[in-house]
Amino acid sequence: MPAQLKDLGRGFADPALCSQSVFRHAMDALSLPGRIAVMDASGPLKGMQAPRGAHPAAAALLLALLDQDCKLWLSDGFIHSDAAAWLRFHTGCSMVQDPAQADFAWVAQAAELPPLARFAQGSAEYPDLSATCVVQVDSLQTHGSGWSLRGPGIAGSRQLHIGGLTQDFCIQRRAEQAHFPCGVDFLFTHGLSLVGLPRTTLLEA
Repeated sequence: MPAQLKDLGRGFADPALCSQSVFRHAMDALSLPGRIAVMDASGPLKGMQAPRGAHPAAAALLLALLDQDCKLWLSDGFIHSDAAAWLRFHTGCSMVQDPAQADFAWVAQAAELPPLARFAQGSAEYPDLSATCVVQVDSLQTHGSGWSLRGPGIAGSRQLHIGGLTQDFCIQRRAEQAHFPCGVDFLFTHGLSLVGLPRTTLLEA
């Protein structure tokens, strides 16, 4: 085995069972926006060796979501990481240089998130052809200053603060939602924690 592959970290101990468990986390996060969930490091993530600069939750999500038919874009924060090689080896996905060509994006930190209009938005006929972005952030909190979330999966409203995202993200989201059902779905992670923000969720400052 070539040295660069030999030195890559391990993926899931049981790819089928662990992927199913993490995939359920992703679907729950997107169906219950703004609710913070924590993955069990002794469960499906046990034995997984995430790439340099990766949050364990983000790495696990992409292991579960990607396959050989998926195209992935990585932000510049992963240039000196083995993230691309790790995911290619464990999932068979391919890498793209243009966010518009990506089915999934992995952003190392919120400041590296490109303008949302650069991602694939899907179309009225095929909204499922939009991108899903996994973004690593400084913190996730459901109290204190932040946004009020409304929409499907939320009874009334829910508070959420995402460390590292600015008000400009909220402005871009509102502009994007004018073209619903097109739009980008987000999964934000911090360490083992994750939260979903699908295109159906409205943000209020």
